[in-house]
Formats: sequence, structure tokens, C-alpha cells
Amino acid sequence: MMRLIYFSILAIGMWVSPALSQNGPLKIEITDGVIEPLTFAVPIFEAENIEAAAIATEISRIVATDLISSGLFREIPANRFIAQRITFAEAVRYPDWRAINAQALVTASVKTTNTGRLTVKFRIFDIFSGVQLGSGMQLGGSTQAVRRMAHKVADQVYERITGEGPYFDSKIVFVSESGPKDKRLKRLAIMDFDGENVQFLTGNENIVLAPRISTDGKQVLYTSWESGFPQIYLLNVGTAGRKRLPTPDSGMAFSPRFSPDRKRIVYSFEQGGNSDIYLMDLVTARSARMTSSPSIDTAPSFSPDGRQIVFESDRSGSQQIYTMPVSGGTPNRISFGNGRYGTPVWSPRGDLIAFTKQSNGRFGIGVMRTDGSEERLLSASFLDEGPTWSPNGRVIMFARETQGAKGAPSLYSVDITGRNLRALTLRAPASDPSWGPVQR
Repeated sequence: MMRLIYFSILAIGMWVSPALSQNGPLKIEITDGVIEPLTFAVPIFEAENIEAAAIATEISRIVATDLISSGLFREIPANRFIAQRITFAEAVRYPDWRAINAQALVTASVKTTNTGRLTVKFRIFDIFSGVQLGSGMQLGGSTQAVRRMAHKVADQVYERITGEGPYFDSKIVFVSESGPKDKRLKRLAIMDFDGENVQFLTGNENIVLAPRISTDGKQVLYTSWESGFPQIYLLNVGTAGRKRLPTPDSGMAFSPRFSPDRKRIVYSFEQGGNSDIYLMDLVTARSARMTSSPSIDTAPSFSPDGRQIVFESDRSGSQQIYTMPVSGGTPNRISFGNGRYGTPVWSPRGDLIAFTKQSNGRFGIGVMRTDGSEERLLSASFLDEGPTWSPNGRVIMFARETQGAKGAPSLYSVDITGRNLRALTLRAPASDPSWGPVQR
């Protein structure tokens, strides 16, 4: 299959060259930070029956919005189209699209049935090369899941064009907040990647922190204060049923996170002012101590292969990031910049670690290589914290709080290049995001 875009990695940033041969594929070159998004057109999708008309329009708009949200695409508006009626079956008039500088084109047809079924057939075209990418695709589902169908189409387009993994059809668990700042009510909620379809997972009586979704998206670990001190709970996303995990009552358990295979968790346990990292087998419910030092070790996260963890510790005198094998061994410090580091989390690609950094009175989100090299800050404000990775390791979401007594947290996302900083539009304050996998 011919790919519309291939990547040549030189540094950080992106630029789409406009002066490429029309006989060859488009090319994205990684340069020193100048990005020119790829131009694309998504005509309103064709409806195969009257009942599908509104759905076809909605799906085409969501697909375009998803692509734009990535920061890698720029849509050509319909009022610039030369062809005013574009059907799914007709041959593409490439000169018409080249004339308005379109580099990619997506066409589709949508059909519904009286039994509640929805079918979307779509094609992707490389306008510069004058070819269709692949033989076309078809997706089927329920008319009750229009937004999800649109995200699936957008994922296919994104993946075919960029060569990157998908992420639009994914869920994010987060803490939804309400009430005054000194008496804030915190509940678990789940939503689509773009902030739509918010559903609550816990009731008003719960005060929850730091949810962490499993690699299959079916379970969530979180810390609850409902008993008066922190305890770890495991929640089923489908049923909202939950249970407390058996950690000792002699101390406080918090900051849990799943292993990639979901058979174990790592968490922090504080006793007598000292916090260490523990590993729990979810089958036997037995815990083993991983660190032992007169310091605060917390916020552990597994590597994608499950062989290592990364965590924060003040054992060196200030809050820094360390890695160590799950099998045991001496922790290895990897952060050495000015400031304090916390909430490290391994990229699903395995190549980077995201973190929160406090320096010069500001908090920011950054990334570094797993050996601590090539540290880069992607954001900075009064308070940016708690990074979480998109399923493809391309985007980071985090919580941002503004300065002042009325400041309330909200969720933002940013590309790993440090570009395309975007705020999610939510109806209530939100914090502690945890990005789940692409749904199957």
C-alpha cells in the first residue's frame, strides 16, 4: 500500500513541503520546529438513504474536527471547492483539488437500516500523486454510536496518512470537580478523547484522586478518601462495581498503577512518615516491598514491557526521577536539571518519560529519554501537572490550574513537539486525566 506521507526524522517539529513532485508521495520532514499542517478536504459525506442524511453530515464534521485537533492537518473549507457535488462513486477530478492546494481528500457514503445498523464506506486520496490509498474501507456499527463511528473513520485516515498509531477512538478517565475550592467534591468520570460523552463512575459521596485506567480500558485503579485516609480501589468501568484492594490498615496506600498485562499493580504505601513503592499481585493479593529508604518514594509507573518502573523520590535531598527493574535492584536517578520533578509516566512507545517539573515558581509538563537525556519542557504555567499519554504516544494530556482563589483545574493536551496546546471544553473543573487504549 502506498503511504501518503513518510517521515524523515531530523529534529523536533514538522514541515510539509509544498514543492514536491506530483508523481511522488507527500513528505513530512522533521525540522527545527516550523510546522505547516497538511491540507485536506472532507466534503459532506453522501447519504445512501434519507434517514442517513443528518448522520452523514455529523460524521463528516467529526472526522474533520478530529484531524484538525491533531495539529497535523488543516481543512480546506467547502466554499473553496470547485466541484460542488462530490459523490462516493464518482471518479476524483485531481486537477480540481490541486487547484485549491488540497493534498488529501476523504470521501464516504453512509447508510442506515430500520434495524438500527450504520454502515460507512470511505476512501482516502493522495491528491499530489493522483492515487487512492488502498482499496477503500468499510465500518459498521450501531446508529446509537455515531460519534464513535466518526472517531474510527478519523483514526483510519490519520493512520493511513501519517503512519502513526490511532488515538481518536479512545476514552479518558478523570476526576470531575465541583463545589468551592476549600470543599471540593471529586468524582470519577469517563469521556471520549475530545471531552464528549461524559459519564460518572462514582457517586457524590466519594472523594477520589489519581485514577489510572488499565491497558484494556475495562478497569480503573484510584485512591479514595471516603474512610478518612487514602485507600486503593479497583473499579469495573462497565458496571461501576468496585472493591477495596487489601493493603495494610497501619498506613496509607495511594498512587496505584496497572502493569501492562494487568496482573500486577505498583503503588505507594506510607507508614511513620516514610513512603515506599510496593508491588501487588492481583491474583494472590500479596504485596512485596520494592524500595526501602528513609525518603518519600511515590508515583510509580511501569515501562511498556513491564520490566521496569519509574518513580519520584526525594532520597537525594530533592524531588527527582528514578528508574529500577521490577525484579529488584538499586534505583537509578535520571533527572538532574534545576528544579523538582514528579509524576513520571512512561510513554507507550517506551522511548520517553513524561513528568511534572517545578522550577522558578512555575509548574510545567516535560519529557525526557528513559536515561534522562534530551529533557524538554512542553508547557509551563502557574500549575501544570499529572501528564498522561495518548495510546500512540504522540499527545500528552494534563491538568492546568490558574492562579487565584477561584482558580479551578481544567484539562489540556499538547503534542510531544511542544506544539498544538489545546484546552478541552468541559462543563466542570477537571483534573487527574488517565488516557485509555484505542477501543476495539
